[in-house]
Amino acid sequence: MPTNGPGETILLIEDDDSGRELGRFNLRKAGYVVDDVADGEAGLARFAPERHALVITDLQMPGIGGMEVLRRIKERSPETPVLVITAYGDIEVAVAAMKAGAFDFLGKPFHRDHLVLTVQKAIERRNMARELERLRRQAAGVERPIVHASAAMARVLEIAERVALSAAPVLITGESGTGKELVARRIHARSRRSSGPFVAVNCAAIPGELLESELFGHVRGAFTGAVRDRPGRFRQASGGTLFLDEVAELPLPLQAKLLRVLQEHLVDVVGGDSPVAVDVRVLAATNQDIHARAAAGALRKDLLYRLNVVELPLPPLRERREDIPALVAHFVAGLSDGRDIEVPAAVLDELARRSWPGNVRELANACERAVILCRGDALRVEDLPPAPASGPGAAGGSSLADLLGALPEEGLSLVDLETRVIERVLQMKRGNVSQAAAYLRIPRHVLAYRMEKHGIRRP
Repeated sequence: MPTNGPGETILLIEDDDSGRELGRFNLRKAGYVVDDVADGEAGLARFAPERHALVITDLQMPGIGGMEVLRRIKERSPETPVLVITAYGDIEVAVAAMKAGAFDFLGKPFHRDHLVLTVQKAIERRNMARELERLRRQAAGVERPIVHASAAMARVLEIAERVALSAAPVLITGESGTGKELVARRIHARSRRSSGPFVAVNCAAIPGELLESELFGHVRGAFTGAVRDRPGRFRQASGGTLFLDEVAELPLPLQAKLLRVLQEHLVDVVGGDSPVAVDVRVLAATNQDIHARAAAGALRKDLLYRLNVVELPLPPLRERREDIPALVAHFVAGLSDGRDIEVPAAVLDELARRSWPGNVRELANACERAVILCRGDALRVEDLPPAPASGPGAAGGSSLADLLGALPEEGLSLVDLETRVIERVLQMKRGNVSQAAAYLRIPRHVLAYRMEKHGIRRP
């Protein structure tokens, strides 16, 4: 038998002291990490799906028995294999456990070789199922890779894995460009709704007068131009997940309708006679201070409580600079069209030095520019976008009064001011909308919408 196992952690639940000691000894000798407890209640309290690769439980225990332990673990984590220990001759109980979801059973007293081989087979089966599920998600195109090397992002993804199997709403917060939709997609892909649709809606990109119909649907004739029924995004996401990006931008009347959906799972269709039942999990995201919005009355507090069952804050790139080399390698490899492009240390040092107000999205744009301008087989610092200016004239380093100057006494047009600012930034960024959006610290689609609204063209 092997003396070195894969280092997986196994939860062993056995009320017999000698049997628990023997199982712990044999599993550790095979290279496994063992958590062992003496009863079912302690085992359920200790169980963590993200940590334990496998559970071994005795069936006959005082208090919470092995069948109840099996049932509750399968409810929490269907993919975690469970082995049950039963006395020889008690085959009917073992068969019942197998029907309830146990991977296999071990006769008591069990032989060491049989124990280790059964554990290996169960974990291999679990790993194979996970790999098949990963390939299925990849083929479906819902989940996208989240490249990271930092402990901060590892913690975020660990929490995302834990909340994925629940039905609770999740509020993902963070600055623009930190990857909120990527995290939402990961939660959906690892949820029990992964076979259903993932529907994303950006609440800031759709004019308020159209957003109600977009979300909740309408019937033919509900308003001018409604020439046919429209199901709306909630019904399109039925059986799956609806991702509401920039949810803090929802107008107050629509917030009340969203609250009704979250509470009663009913959609009030525009122009409809009766509400329609929907089966949707809602994930939401915002780059704003959601609690400040609620305190200011711009967001209903009861809606905040419903959306914010679990809050998942994403750290900005400047707080996880150790992710930059891995992200750069990922972006450059995807943009290089088969070319083997080197990223010298000087380029990485320059990238690590910058503050990245546009976060990962801005870094991706910088890598794209550098690859396009690269003439050899290595990136150069001069291929990168110009570094933001420093000093009192730099954005973020000056006061609002410095930026605006003296305001005219006769008044001014806010629309004209916004138009002039956007035009000036576009000129500064040579027509690159993504870089202009990062500079203005708004999502790209919001800038694109405002450009279209004000008739602004790229220089």
